[in-house]
Amino acid sequence: MIDDIEAHNDAATDAHEQALSAAGEVLAPRGVDVDAVIERIQSFEVAVPSWALQTGGTRFGRFPIEGEPRTVYEKLDDVAAIHRLTRATPRVSLHIPWDEPDDAGTLRAHADALGLGFDAVNSNTFQDQEGQEHSYKFGSFAHTDPAVRRQAVEHNLHVVELGEALGSEAITIWLADGSNYPGQMHLRKSFDRVLGGLRDVYDALPDGWRLFTEHKPYEPAFYATVVQDWGSSLMLANRLGPQAQCLVDLGHHLPNTNIELVVARLLTAGKLGGFHFNDSKYGDDDLTTGSIQPYQLFLVFNELVDAEEAGLDGFDPAYMIDQSHNVKDPIEAFLQTVDQLQTAYAKAVLVDRDALAEHQQANDALKAEETLKRAYRADVSALVAEARRRQGGALEPVAAFRRAGYREQVAEARADEGYTPPQSL
Repeated sequence: MIDDIEAHNDAATDAHEQALSAAGEVLAPRGVDVDAVIERIQSFEVAVPSWALQTGGTRFGRFPIEGEPRTVYEKLDDVAAIHRLTRATPRVSLHIPWDEPDDAGTLRAHADALGLGFDAVNSNTFQDQEGQEHSYKFGSFAHTDPAVRRQAVEHNLHVVELGEALGSEAITIWLADGSNYPGQMHLRKSFDRVLGGLRDVYDALPDGWRLFTEHKPYEPAFYATVVQDWGSSLMLANRLGPQAQCLVDLGHHLPNTNIELVVARLLTAGKLGGFHFNDSKYGDDDLTTGSIQPYQLFLVFNELVDAEEAGLDGFDPAYMIDQSHNVKDPIEAFLQTVDQLQTAYAKAVLVDRDALAEHQQANDALKAEETLKRAYRADVSALVAEARRRQGGALEPVAAFRRAGYREQVAEARADEGYTPPQSL
């Protein structure tokens, strides 16, 4: 249904060519190889989470829009539309059991037909599911009852098995385990129990797989979360082994945390596994990436690009978006996000690393800061658009999406309550 990109690009070509030429006139005198930067942008890819293709909500309510995907198959259809427009989202990350397929082979064939693959699979032990024997009200891996812990481990082993059938190569484990009151939970023993549960999952990982531990300081536990920060996550990853790494969610930090420093520390430890990109003003807001703190996003990418260009051993972060679209069309928000991520990445590529190193060595704080600011202030929008165009994507993804009428088309198609997913192979 996204089939008029070329026509849309034709209408925007003149303005784009002028902007691209102007960008070259500014950057070339700085010694920037514009084509090389565009090629770097083309290499950047990020996964789309299946759970964010529907509108989000809060405890006060949720406001759905027409045409939301009803099944995991329709979610993949929407990811394919995003990828068609951006050429940067070739993988989808599933959440189990929310996206449990009737048949993994059928789902994988559907993804293959759309030109998509699967990123890290995500387990869910923070909710009680229908028919579940034991409750996670007081924790999962950290629970005092070994039967609850075994249930949580078995679920994660199932998620790994399903992920392997889909072609995934990683599992992300975020635990809600924690306490709301002092004395409710033994702080040391609960951590040891989590380590034991993760060990059971880690030992069952297929060859080449990675296990990502994800930290979060609070919510739903508000007194003490078991895996509350990057230090706890790193302790777990180090104890588990080389296939265990840490995942950084930009919203999973206390206000004013220096996230780029967290990134640097995990890079130094060789344990930076991946990212969940979003933005926040107060907490885990899950807002559109770059909408609140674009400079912080740039500084995070500055650390990532520095590690990339240094050829840091083992550097292979898995990038994924993790947002809740409460008032925006989810697809349009994803299109915005991909553009913001590529923009931040491109600006980080523009940093004059030799000059920055010289100023840092000379302890020239002002010149070092200005070196970063010069790259951040650069207008790379035309370079990002050109990267999309060269790969067959849209110069203006949101405008092309609206012009194609995709939302209206799926709203009509998905209004049929008699929808039947693809049959098993």
